[in-house]
Amino acid sequence: MFMPLHLVGETIDKTRSHYLAENGRLMQLMRGIYVDASDDIDSTVLRHAVRIAHYLYPRAYLSAASAVLLGPTRNGRLFLSSRRVQRTRLRMLEIIQNIAPDHPSVAPAIIDDGMGEFRVEVSTMRQRFLEAFRIRSEHAASLDEGMREQIAQRLVEEFGSPQGAADAVWTLARENKWYREGEQSERFLLRRPATAPVRNEAALDLTVAWHGAPVGHLTHDGFEWRWRDKNWDGPPLIRQTTPGKLPPFIVSLLPEGWLESVLRVRDERAVLKSGARYMSNITIVERPSELAELPADVLTTPLARFTNEGEFTGRYDGPGRGEIEDNFERNLAAIFERRDTPRLSGIQIKAPMFLAEDGTLSASVGRPFTHILKPAGTSGFETLPIIEWQALVLGAAVGFEVPAMALVPMPDGMPPALLVERFDIRRGGDDTRLLALEDFCSVLGLPTEAKYDGTMERVARALRPLSTRLDEDLLIVLKRAVFAWLIADGDMHLKNLALLKIAEPGNDSFGSVRMAPLYDAVTTRSFPHLARDRMALKLNGKDDRLRRADFKALAATAGIKASDADQVIDSVASALAASLDTLTLPRFIAGSPAAEAAATMRALAKERIDTVT
Repeated sequence: MFMPLHLVGETIDKTRSHYLAENGRLMQLMRGIYVDASDDIDSTVLRHAVRIAHYLYPRAYLSAASAVLLGPTRNGRLFLSSRRVQRTRLRMLEIIQNIAPDHPSVAPAIIDDGMGEFRVEVSTMRQRFLEAFRIRSEHAASLDEGMREQIAQRLVEEFGSPQGAADAVWTLARENKWYREGEQSERFLLRRPATAPVRNEAALDLTVAWHGAPVGHLTHDGFEWRWRDKNWDGPPLIRQTTPGKLPPFIVSLLPEGWLESVLRVRDERAVLKSGARYMSNITIVERPSELAELPADVLTTPLARFTNEGEFTGRYDGPGRGEIEDNFERNLAAIFERRDTPRLSGIQIKAPMFLAEDGTLSASVGRPFTHILKPAGTSGFETLPIIEWQALVLGAAVGFEVPAMALVPMPDGMPPALLVERFDIRRGGDDTRLLALEDFCSVLGLPTEAKYDGTMERVARALRPLSTRLDEDLLIVLKRAVFAWLIADGDMHLKNLALLKIAEPGNDSFGSVRMAPLYDAVTTRSFPHLARDRMALKLNGKDDRLRRADFKALAATAGIKASDADQVIDSVASALAASLDTLTLPRFIAGSPAAEAAATMRALAKERIDTVT
């Protein structure tokens, strides 16, 4: 049998040990103790620490923490009691001996370290408890509060009551004249019920639920975050990739930009305390009872029912501008004062909305969150909704899956807003699917501020082990890159690319993991100050002046056949060219500044088609 540890007189004789050491096969650690030279010596010493100590000091016994653990502590200390005070260091192992009492209470324990069973003497429960209260003793310090509590409970079980345990411990204390230790032990056993430990009021213990079912706990002790899975037997959704940091999936849900400033939050803790509802059907609450009070996000009224030629035909009942020019943003911000208003990520101003059966569109305050309203911006971004609407219409013509959307005539003379239907929620009461949207910042484990730092090649690599229809999704990645270039979308960053994950109830894995539908597509070069905007994510090492060869290089890296890449590039270019000539704007947009901006966008796209054909 292979022996990693060799003890002269027990597992090997003196002559053979000397011979093997001379030939480099064994290494001597100290007199009589050898290990195989090719082994991990530190691991060998720690694994066989008790056997080594028993070989060196056969009359000593394990005491303090080592009597509890029947081995060394995590920092490599092994505690013994004997007739002398002594310290012995052997590689990573430190054997610490103190003087045993005159009448120690010990009992045999069985150890098996992989080399067979052997017996050693260890302190009994009564003696361990007394050892925990010795003054200025390393042995006492090795027994932490948890160990003391466990030993105390064990003694109470053995002797029937705290008083019975105290009397038994006192008997041993008097035999050894450990009077102070006996007093401390008795006080511990007979103490009044412990008061609640002092709690750091900054600490958080948040329950995270998905579709209303708790999946784990997110805790913060005032210093760092910890994620703990609950007894969740569904598909894995959240993972903590960096100890002490928020899981990337949670980070991807947090507000940015305008909403972050509206909430006036200082840090992640404050954000998570300020709201309970998030995208991807996630709710985060301090009390589990809150979950039942929050509405489920289920689509009951498709936007298509109230859309005619790109225009919303329902009734808008959301925030307005009122008499003062800047009141709209203030009125919109007011809905986020309520904790049950869903939080949205992204820099752009957005509002969570609910579309009722009668076509009324109102803020999702205490109501399901089914649609996202994107109002016009300021400082040159007043036409953003129409530009994004047009980009999504073109995307649908090119062949992308695109959410339902419509332009909303806004009150108080405000520019039109864009209304987009959520595709990451259930559709109707009979839909029991579990849906989650995970952007590529989360997929790659990157912070939000790194959303512009990736490449399309990295997106394709990350997709490979995850997609359930890999060949199709790799073509979509290539197609997204071509489309973004042709429409001059400089904002297709890692948070605007995502995976839509779907699982059936009772399954412990996602049955479908696919590239999400096209969203947040916009021609950034159509806005002032962004006329020279570049691609958000590089491909083939470039973010501008792209040519067909660059997209074919991306395809080759992603493992897409050259013929398939050519087909994708040609199909996107030809379909876009055709749709640019046939696209019509909603009638209420005609003649407005938004119509002029939309025409500029189409002209930019036409110019770029020649770069890939």
